[in-house]
Order: sequence, then structure tokens, then C-alpha cells
Amino acid sequence: MKLTIIGFWGGYPKQNGASSGYLIEHNGFKLLIDCGSGVLAKMQNIIQPEELDAVLISHYHPDHIADIGVLQHARLIQGFLGKSFPTLPIYGHSFDQTEFTKLTYKEITKGIAYTPNDVLDVGPFTVTFLKTAHPVPCFAMRIEAGGKSIVYTADSSFKEEFIEFSKDADLLLCECNFYQHQNGKSAGHMNSIDAGKFAESAGVKQLILTHLPHYGELSKLISEASTEYTGIIKLADEFQTISL
Repeated sequence: MKLTIIGFWGGYPKQNGASSGYLIEHNGFKLLIDCGSGVLAKMQNIIQPEELDAVLISHYHPDHIADIGVLQHARLIQGFLGKSFPTLPIYGHSFDQTEFTKLTYKEITKGIAYTPNDVLDVGPFTVTFLKTAHPVPCFAMRIEAGGKSIVYTADSSFKEEFIEFSKDADLLLCECNFYQHQNGKSAGHMNSIDAGKFAESAGVKQLILTHLPHYGELSKLISEASTEYTGIIKLADEFQTISL
């Protein structure tokens, strides 16, 4: 299983960057997790829009779905240019019907509602969900294939249920929108200490901090989290690739 980080900024993309977007591949199947602002432009450095096999959405804040519409139009235009490919499934929750309906576009994409209490099979991946602590319905994901596991927190303040959900994961892709001196709970986000304690308690093998703030010295997030977690810690970076 291979993870490539397309975008990692929280809220909106920094200059020439992208907000949340993560490409996970296994056995030739290409799954995009979230599709925020700037993701489509950045993704084309790696794969083309028509090469995606599925998309999975954590929630409907713009920094996680802003490029769904342009992804749909990219595939539409490539069809006009003679390329042939199947309807792209976009999996999302149905607790916001207005936004969920937008996942379906002509015969180009089809919105498919996942049931958070059930296991979702997408290509070679098995996905389980956990509702997060965020102002809108949002779901963390544990994605497994080939005996390896990636946990993506999506957006959330810390909650105890994360520990069992993420137990012994090979990789924890954890949001970290605040520094240690800041309390992100009311905004539904974690700080560096939350992320470090979480990773340590869950016994994950590697921690990547993502959904990063636009201010401050980002390297401090690593030093702060490392006071709680003794394993490998990295900051998310554009086109960073991790093979498990």
C-alpha cells in the first residue's frame, strides 16, 4: 500500500499549495481520500483525473471537497476528447443531503453513501469509520490492504475512541492544526500534544502531521509532538510518498 500526499493545508491552500487530498494505491487501484482546493492541479503531477478508480470523502467542508466539481468536469472533458472510462464512484456520508447530492454528476461520477457503522470495501481496500469531534458530521477512516493499515483522522479534536480505532496502525495521518499552547477543541481540531499522546497511546508505527496551520514555525509541531510520542514523526509535505 502506498500513500502520496497531494495537499495538506488546513482551511485553505497556502500559495501554490493544496488543502486536503491523499492518494492511496494498492495493486494498481487508485483511491483519492478527500479532494480539497488545489488538489486536482497538484494531482496531475502524479496521475490524471481519468485514472482515479474511486474517491472517498470524510466531510463536506470546502477544504476537503472544493475540487470535486473540477474533477467532474475534468473527466467530462476527457470524455469529449475521446477517452473512455467508467463512472467514478465518490463515497461520502449522507447526513448532509445537499452536499451528498453534488457527488453525482451526469454519468461522470456517482455519489455512494457509506454507512459509518459498516465496513466499506473499495477495490482492494477495507475501510472502517469513526465519527469525529468536529462542527459538522465527519468521519475518520482506517484503511487496510495487504496486511497494512493507514488511519486518517480527517478533522477532529481528540477523543478517546481514536486510540482503539487506531491501535497498532502502520501509519497515522493525524490532523494537527494547532501548536501546543493553543486549544483547538472548540474548533474541532487537535494540537501537537494531542497528536503525540494519541500516537503513543495507540502504538502506531509512524505519525504524519497534516492539516497544518498557515503560521508559525511548522517544525515546532514535530518537536512538541515528540515530547509525547517516541516513534517516527514527519510533517506532511507535497508529493511525499510512504510505501508500507
